[in-house]
Amino acid sequence: MPEKTKSYEIPTEMRDFAEKSVEQARKAVDGFLGAAQKTAETFEGSTNSAQASAKEVTHKTFSYAEQNIAAAFDLAQKLVRSKDLNEAMQHQSEFVRTQLEAMQAQVKELGSLTQTAIKQATKK
Repeated sequence: MPEKTKSYEIPTEMRDFAEKSVEQARKAVDGFLGAAQKTAETFEGSTNSAQASAKEVTHKTFSYAEQNIAAAFDLAQKLVRSKDLNEAMQHQSEFVRTQLEAMQAQVKELGSLTQTAIKQATKK
């Protein structure tokens, strides 16, 4: 006779607390990224082409950071809401797969933008 696997139930109070903690952390990181982006924009003064390319790389980097952090917080919320270990593992696997795809695309685009910035910086 097969042995039944016990279902692990997370108490509602603990789930609510974890969900609120994830949301507070998300807001804190969003605030930090906003402040960091404003600081970076302060250092970007002139409009020559090399600085425009560098500015584009900076903005793209912040955009990717925001996307990756949002994906991590979405995973955290899914994990908190998971009904069992199998569902949590499914969310984790999906996150890893989509993040690897996203990071490959991000690295490729940042590499291209960086090459353009270097070429424009070395132009005379």
